[in-house]
Amino acid sequence: MQSKKAVDVTVIDVREVSGVTDYFVIGTGESSLQVKAIADAVREQLKEAGERPWKREGTQHNQWVVLDYVNVVAHVFDRERRAYYDLERLWGDAPIEHVADDAETVALLEDEG
Repeated sequence: MQSKKAVDVTVIDVREVSGVTDYFVIGTGESSLQVKAIADAVREQLKEAGERPWKREGTQHNQWVVLDYVNVVAHVFDRERRAYYDLERLWGDAPIEHVADDAETVALLEDEG
């Protein structure tokens, strides 16, 4: 997701609270074009690794694209849909990890060095 500049990338470990999947990976795009680009990048990278989505939805409007790989479900939202559906709150009992944006990672590395 970060290769296409997704923001607020989050991983939710739902193994203990849901039988649907193991992880949700959530990212946000600033426009429908960026949401599409992020979702396409996820599909392409996983395709190269030999994985294909079991199901995908939302590619008609690119406001919320879901790529279901059974054990991992990727959600790519525009800001409005992400705020509205607020999956982090919905799955608040599950461990949540916020992935540092590339700029944050660079800043952290510079602080350590």
